[in-house]
Amino acid sequence: MTRLHTSALALLFAIAPAYAQDQAIPPSVLSPQPMTEQAPAAQPPGTGAPAVDAPRTDAGGPQTPAASAPAPDASSRPTVKLDEPKAQKGKAAKTEARQKKVREAAVSLDPEPSFQPGTAAATKAAAEKYEALAAAGGWPSIDGDVRPETTGAPVLALRQRLALEGDLERESTDSDVFDDDLTLAIKSFQLRVGLKPTGIVAGATLTAINVPAAARARQLAASAARIEMSKFGFEDRHVVVNIPSAAVEAVENGQVVRRYTAIVGDVAHQSPQVSARIQEVNLNPTWTIPTSIIKNEIIPKMQKNPNYLTRAKIRILDGRGNEIDPRRIDWKTQKAAGYTLRQDAGQSNSLGFIRINMPNKEAVYLHDTPARGKFDEDYRFLSHGCVRVEGVYELAEWLLKGAKAPDGAWDEKAMRAKVKTKERTDIKPVKQVPVIWVYLTGWASDEGTVHFRDDVYGLDNVSPAPDEQARAEPTRATQ
Repeated sequence: MTRLHTSALALLFAIAPAYAQDQAIPPSVLSPQPMTEQAPAAQPPGTGAPAVDAPRTDAGGPQTPAASAPAPDASSRPTVKLDEPKAQKGKAAKTEARQKKVREAAVSLDPEPSFQPGTAAATKAAAEKYEALAAAGGWPSIDGDVRPETTGAPVLALRQRLALEGDLERESTDSDVFDDDLTLAIKSFQLRVGLKPTGIVAGATLTAINVPAAARARQLAASAARIEMSKFGFEDRHVVVNIPSAAVEAVENGQVVRRYTAIVGDVAHQSPQVSARIQEVNLNPTWTIPTSIIKNEIIPKMQKNPNYLTRAKIRILDGRGNEIDPRRIDWKTQKAAGYTLRQDAGQSNSLGFIRINMPNKEAVYLHDTPARGKFDEDYRFLSHGCVRVEGVYELAEWLLKGAKAPDGAWDEKAMRAKVKTKERTDIKPVKQVPVIWVYLTGWASDEGTVHFRDDVYGLDNVSPAPDEQARAEPTRATQ
């Protein structure tokens, strides 16, 4: 494990000035085509709370929590307009809280996709190297923060630790001084584990650096096992969602051209490992509420507030599509679950203004959201299984490249103009785009850089079902 992670270091040199000033990264340093830098990536369960918008249906997906899920956050439920003074006060409080909160995570800027044709083999090989490293005694633990002013034994231990994983040259392990080489090595490590490259070991970096080598080996082996039987079709243009990274990658000709911050399923409503083909972009979608949410959330809300459905712009429809007055329903029973509850399109809709339709038996999809403030959180395991995408208009524009709009191309401007009409519009891409959702807590790139993310769902200690990847293969629909 002496090989330096040269791609992480090279990327670091290119992006360091922008990170230092908290600016957007110049696209030219990342790939021949622009790749959008987005907001922070997900971290282990902490103070975050799950949101309610855009859940999937009852079908499929793991349902046994690996840890207790936080309580739902009302800010992510269907938006209800507040009185202006109260809304302003609440907005100011949230802004102040966000400003006080230290962001430690960052979406990767690596132009290599997290899942490529060679990822399973490279990750399996990395697992074997980490297993050997663990068998040899692993690496030293770091007992506390290590900062530029730190000297002595803590710096020596940190140097040895980083050298064992390849972030620092072996020849640089003898100094007990915190110098530029050590700073770069720390930043290289931080980039590989999805943290902002501060060059300081503290907080989430200290936690990550003390994860034992054996645990890292297990992450790599489990991740490799989850994808090694995949038959996903890596076409010239495809989409990868790595659930533990809470990120969406638009991949073109083997390179990530755009990477987006995402919000994925919470522990109790996990986003499934699935693949499909993106067939439509739906503007101004309605949202049909799953039966489980009607039973577990809508009925209790209506018992407390009989005006909830009206305020949330949710209609009740019978089997013939006729609208039913909510006052005709006995909300002390489960009878409402026998009806269709559909939320109107618009600002309050839990899907936002865009749904990216990818038919699959798990009934999940990518979409917009009215609760955009959640993209600023480090912990973004907050949905009921579907994936919310920051920058969804840009992703939709990329998917619709070459598709003809009435007045030209379906670019962001054209889509926003159509959204303003409040008309439901379904747009098909010129060619359906393959998409796969994977659960990689550890993976290695073709050139050997090893990445890690937190196992929020607790799947690394669970053997994958034999047909897991068979369930996650794309449907080869006619173009």
